[in-house]
Amino acid sequence: MRQPAKHIPRSGNSRREALIRLGGAPAVLGMANVEASQSQSELVTADVLIIGGGTAGAIAAIQAGRLGARTMLVEAGSQLGGTMSTAGVDFPGLFHAWGRQVIAGIGWDLACAAVELNGDKLPDFSVPYGTQHWRHQVRLNGALYAALAEEACVKAGVRLRYYESPLSITRGDNSWRVQLAGKGMQVVVHARQLVDATGNAAVIGMIGLTRHREAVNQPGTLIYRLGGYDLEKADLDGMVEAAAEAVRQGRLEGPDFRQSLRGFLGSGGENSTHILGADSTTSELHTQTNMRGRASMLRMMRFLKPFRGFENLRLERLQPEAGVRETYRIAGETVVTVGDYTSGRKFDDGVAHSFYPIDLHDERGVRPRQLTHGTVPTIPLGALIPKSSRDLLVAGRSISSDRLANSALRVQASCMAMGQAAGAAAALASKQNLTPAKVPLADILATLREHGAITP
Repeated sequence: MRQPAKHIPRSGNSRREALIRLGGAPAVLGMANVEASQSQSELVTADVLIIGGGTAGAIAAIQAGRLGARTMLVEAGSQLGGTMSTAGVDFPGLFHAWGRQVIAGIGWDLACAAVELNGDKLPDFSVPYGTQHWRHQVRLNGALYAALAEEACVKAGVRLRYYESPLSITRGDNSWRVQLAGKGMQVVVHARQLVDATGNAAVIGMIGLTRHREAVNQPGTLIYRLGGYDLEKADLDGMVEAAAEAVRQGRLEGPDFRQSLRGFLGSGGENSTHILGADSTTSELHTQTNMRGRASMLRMMRFLKPFRGFENLRLERLQPEAGVRETYRIAGETVVTVGDYTSGRKFDDGVAHSFYPIDLHDERGVRPRQLTHGTVPTIPLGALIPKSSRDLLVAGRSISSDRLANSALRVQASCMAMGQAAGAAAALASKQNLTPAKVPLADILATLREHGAITP
């Protein structure tokens, strides 16, 4: 039977010290001494601690909790879902390949629940999509998905901690010691198993293990949607010429509409922009990325408004955060290469499938490279384990892989699948008193199948 997480109130720790470690200046608060005296401190124990409640992290937490592990999920934002909810990429895929389902389990169940509860419809997966892979992506309400994921965490006994981030991570004899800081809180967690689901391999960086990134990131996207305009009344040829001139004059930037005004207008602007050099690895860089995305939206609205057919142009949707496609990748026990991915290599320690075109974005846009018919790549457990580590896993886009393979592995359905695998491996490792690499693969696969996943 699951035992509740142990919480021991503590006192006497100065919030001033925590703010200094965060890079803040207590004097700016004006009432630093009052703030310090009113802060709370806790000591908490957990079997599995997951940092990051996005696409992979939420699923990992649900899986670990359902296996009876005392599980804690820490999320710096206000809700679960990450890219799918806060960034608004609310069309996860791909769960199906070549006429059959290849990814299922907890993430698939939540996606279907969101579709059903909102009265939406699943795609007809029996109809081939040709080169238009987005036709098999599941359209859902991201905010509803986040609420359903939260509900599933609560039912699984997961302790959720929003608005908190790790300050320090150290290794003891048999557990990790993770110091968290949040609003009015300082928390020390002693955890047997640690899962980095930050998307930036932030935990790996804090521990000091190897991680890689490119000199220039793929562009990011701030999703918004424009409405109220009538394309039948518009002079599209003239608008395209005007947009090119506006770019030359500096009133627009080509990435504002991903170099295709027709495509931008056809989608209402949704998922049709690029933020060059988008980065979410620090609060400062993430702030700049979001601000540049909002500035791009304003440029487009001001450019479009004077044209015929756009008199009633309005903003219908604007996400609070930009989606970032890549930052750091870990150096794992196994590195998934683009050759492994495009050939559909069957790894001996495969724990999940992935399916998506090679999808590398650049300043000119994106030209997906489809997989050969019948190819279904696999995800090895070794790619989720940082090299030479113990009691540590990574799930999500930071998976150990080269850049081209990562451009496909990073999508939501694949991240859900690896999140569930990481949650199962972490919970079993805690229960068996082993590091994840030593847990019998047969145990992990059997557990995943029992919880609805499809394994290689």
